[in-house]
Amino acid sequence: MDEATASIASSPLPTEQTIRRRKNLVFQTWRFVALNLRMLTMITKGSH
Repeated sequence: MDEATASIASSPLPTEQTIRRRKNLVFQTWRFVALNLRMLTMITKGSH
């Protein structure tokens, strides 16, 4: 096994709660809105 394959094989698996959050459309919508607001704030401040 090369180093990349070993690294992937030893990485932790997501928990049930993490998987549920990734599949939840409400949670994903909230994250999308929060990310866009953060970007909008950075752009309007001019500190990008």
